Amino acid sequence: MIVVTGATGNVGRPLVRALVTAGEQVTAVSRGISARDMPAGVRHHQADVATPESLAPALDGADALFLLTSGDFVSAGGSVGDVLDVARAGGIRRVVLLSSQGVATGRHPSTLEDPLTRSDSDLEWTLLRPGGFDSNTLQWAETVRTRRTVAAPFGDVALPTVDPDDIAEVAAVVLRDAGHVGNAYELTGPAPVSPRQQTSAIADALGEPVRFVEQSRAEARAQMLRFMPEPVVESTLGILGTPKAIEQRVSPDVERILGRPPRTFAEWAVRNVAAFK
Repeated sequence: MIVVTGATGNVGRPLVRALVTAGEQVTAVSRGISARDMPAGVRHHQADVATPESLAPALDGADALFLLTSGDFVSAGGSVGDVLDVARAGGIRRVVLLSSQGVATGRHPSTLEDPLTRSDSDLEWTLLRPGGFDSNTLQWAETVRTRRTVAAPFGDVALPTVDPDDIAEVAAVVLRDAGHVGNAYELTGPAPVSPRQQTSAIADALGEPVRFVEQSRAEARAQMLRFMPEPVVESTLGILGTPKAIEQRVSPDVERILGRPPRTFAEWAVRNVAAFK
């Protein structure tokens, strides 16, 4: 049995589908999950990893855990160590942690990874470190729908953003294959793409023009502070505006694991065009 946290999100939902398709038994966990959110026959459980003890009932009979920690988890002072203690007590032996590329580049602290990877850890672990998600552009959906406009900073700075479905497919492989234990994988798309290019891809998917308006750093910062903690805003703006060479590098890891190239942003836009109509 594999437990998937964040099961109704951009990564968790396709991960549950991929595991079910592969014949795995899955328990899907999310704060507001219901039966209608999941494929038929998938066990579901409402829990919040920020309250680790709420996860315990979902672990019955499971041996592997996909652990996703949200910005809310970090803001609330959530402890990965506490979650792992509950996981151990529930019989979990393998954990795949959705971390971030920022840990490897020094943009983000390693506090989310350390309790899992420390030398005295008795858990089998794999780290997934994606860069920016293609789905982050869903924050533009309302202005694209209502005004056919995108406003974003650093319009011509390109980063190799990754399709969440690719992250999910990688997670499905490493959860089921012990050969990936002890590894950390950097997950990116197939090529760097700028906000201006992403806007063009959305316009192509819609078959209509979409105007790009470049925000100043200050304008973007003010907007992001409405829903993100200040340290996260500052590190995000640093990545978006002055990326390190490693943050613009295309990683081979998705293709190595899946045996195919990562999906392009244009492919993601076509699949998700309904959100922008």
